[in-house]
Amino acid sequence: MRKEFASAIIEAKKKHDNLVFVTGDLGYMALEQVMEVFGEEFINAGVAEQNMITVSAGLAHEGFIPFVYSIAPFVALRPYEQIRNDVCLHNLPVKLVGNGGGYGYGIMGATHHCLEDIGALRMLPNMKVIVPLTAEDVVQAISFMVKDSSPNYLRMNLAAKFDFEVAEFAAWRHLKKGEKATVIGTGPVLQNIVNAYAELDFWCLSVFPVIEIPDALIESIERTGKVIFIEEHLGEGGLRETLSFHLLGKLKKAVQVLSLSASGYPSGKYGNQQWHQEENSLAGESLKNRVGSFLS
Repeated sequence: MRKEFASAIIEAKKKHDNLVFVTGDLGYMALEQVMEVFGEEFINAGVAEQNMITVSAGLAHEGFIPFVYSIAPFVALRPYEQIRNDVCLHNLPVKLVGNGGGYGYGIMGATHHCLEDIGALRMLPNMKVIVPLTAEDVVQAISFMVKDSSPNYLRMNLAAKFDFEVAEFAAWRHLKKGEKATVIGTGPVLQNIVNAYAELDFWCLSVFPVIEIPDALIESIERTGKVIFIEEHLGEGGLRETLSFHLLGKLKKAVQVLSLSASGYPSGKYGNQQWHQEENSLAGESLKNRVGSFLS
């Protein structure tokens, strides 16, 4: 998604002169063209993330729209106090962009993974968390973020690809009609279960906090009697916990639930993103086994 993000932010800058790009000493071999287009309004804040957020809050207060880019844990977690106090409490339009959410940085290990960002940021006042599914989502998300007057966090990862047409970016999308179970996912990890069990009913949530639940989703869950949550994030604070609360007051019948989420590092070992997904039943045979047992 990084390539699409760079192209989208360049196009946005051409239309909105008040955009500023701030990075925490990242972007080599990826953001050179962004640097060229933004010129003096491309700021490398260095390895000083707390200061990076405070500076961005000041810029937003003066009428700029700062896009603040870094690896997900460095932009979402390290400067958390500054995001809360300087940005969210003042409802400033600072746009955080975290690359490699979940296990995206693979072998670099837990310090570069981010399994808590959706939960940590969605609870802050005025913050919207945006989780793209496809490469095209990133382009549409940037357009949304530029127009939105509140703080935003964009969680990027390797884009999902499907062999069917996907609806345009929105908070909720019904991807594919099916039977046996209703699958609700956030982010590109959703493609893993689509590829393994194409016959299920698939829904995608791309914006937090959850404002409403589509009536058609409630109907799907009550029709299938089974719901599967999938997220490359801790279930606590993430998709599972968020939707369980909302669905509790909506569903008129009991349903079976399966949660596929990150549980950290069960083996204490590191590998690439695919390896971590498989260890956490988010991909491969482990996912097929969990889902197969649930459906039987």
